Formats: sequence, structure tokens, C-alpha cells
Amino acid sequence: MSPGGAVVTGAGGGLGRQIALRLARAGYAVHVTDVDEQAARAVAAEVGGEARVLDVRDQQGCRDVAAAVVTGGGSLDLWVNNAGVLITAPAWEHTDEQRRLMFEVNALGTMHGTIAALEVMRPAARGHVINVASLAGLVSVPGEAVYAASKHAVMGFSTSTLADLRVAGVKDVHISCVCPDGMWTPMLHDKLDDPQASMSFSGKLLQPEEVADLVMRVVRRPRPVVTAPRWRGAQVRLFDLTPGFAMRVAPLVVRVSRLQQRSAARKIRRHP
Repeated sequence: MSPGGAVVTGAGGGLGRQIALRLARAGYAVHVTDVDEQAARAVAAEVGGEARVLDVRDQQGCRDVAAAVVTGGGSLDLWVNNAGVLITAPAWEHTDEQRRLMFEVNALGTMHGTIAALEVMRPAARGHVINVASLAGLVSVPGEAVYAASKHAVMGFSTSTLADLRVAGVKDVHISCVCPDGMWTPMLHDKLDDPQASMSFSGKLLQPEEVADLVMRVVRRPRPVVTAPRWRGAQVRLFDLTPGFAMRVAPLVVRVSRLQQRSAARKIRRHP
């Protein structure tokens, strides 16, 4: 069966754009959504898809996008919740507005997209929702407490909703979480000089292309949770099982990762 319609949120640049490009090459009719209309239109022109302005904080807006995909007999086969906001700082330094923004975009936005997709996919008995989470959704992250909390919410919501589908006997609708380490995207550029935040568990900043390739592997073979790098997924889960130890080594982890990231950032900036 040929691929049908695919929605990618936050697809006006960075990882979302890379995902949209790959989905188009795989034969999907891609619906590029973003809060930035000009960016969405530019990517839609690249992929030969449809552009739509979408603020994922708007549940009805997400429903309208899902309805647009199936208008005229089309199918909604894939919905990728990629839109996200990262603001680094100790939790007590965020403003009320910053905390609210991260939760509304990262957590509620993912819920809104997932619900809008499921309202179409469940009656059709087919479809796949991919939620771009983070390794920060699996472990404590210095300098990213609110962001990590929002991504923990994404993980809990996604896996629990998948369990609900299976309990309800729905076998051909899938939900997957993709949990990458830090990525070299515009969202991260101005965070690299924050001395209190650990942008990466491995010291390596992933390229959006690497994570987009991982998303495509999950498109082809749905799995509940995947991490990148895979070995870091095992490591952060170990840290999560030993919170006392994780707290003791947190200052060292930040110092080491900052040194590695600065070196990597200098190389990337010289050879983008």
C-alpha cells in the first residue's frame, strides 16, 4: 500500500524540515506545519507538499490540520510531533511565561497533535504517531529542569496512550517516542554558552540529518521508544535507577560535557 498523508509539526526548519524531506522522498503527501507561515511555505515548496500555519498549543488547530489531510478521501497515515521549545536555566530562574511556554508547546502540543491524529486513525484502524522527545525525557538534566519535565510528560503520555490502544484492542495504530541526545539545531545555537546546562550526555551534538534518519527507521518499523545514540539510552536509564549517584556526579557530567561540546561546536562552526 502506498503511503498516504503525513503531518510534521515545527517543520519550518531544523529537524522538522529534514523529516519532511525524507517523508516526501518516501512517497508521503507531506503537510508542513509551523507557527512561521513563511518558513512552512518554503519547506512545502521544497517537498512538493502543503503548508499550514499551526500553533500546536491550539487543539482545534491540530484537528483542523488532521481534517484537511483526509478531505477528499485522503488518509492520515503519519503524524510527527516535532515542534518544541528549549530555554535553559535553573528552574528558579525561568519566568512564569517561559515555564508555561515550554509545557504548552512541548507537552500539551504533543498531546494535542496525538489526540487529533488518533481521532482520525482509530476509526480507520491504521496510522502512526511519532513524538520527538529527548534523552531529557528519561533522566535528570542540569540546567533543563522545566524542559526535562515537559519531555518526561511526553514520554508518560505517549507510552500510556499506546497501552490504552492495545488494551482497547487497537493493534494497527502505533505511537513511538524518538529520544535523541542534543542536536545541532537553531533551537540549541544560543544555549551552547550556558555554563550551567548540559546540552548533551555524550558530549557530541547530533546533526538533524542523523535524527531524521532515525525517525525514518521508526516510520518503517514502529517501536515504542528509541534513543540516539542507543548506548546513551541505556546509560541514562541506569542513572534514573540510581538518583543519588546521578546527583553526586551531575557537576562533573556538566563540566566534561561542556568541554566536549565547545570543541565540537567550534568544529561545526568552522565547517557547517
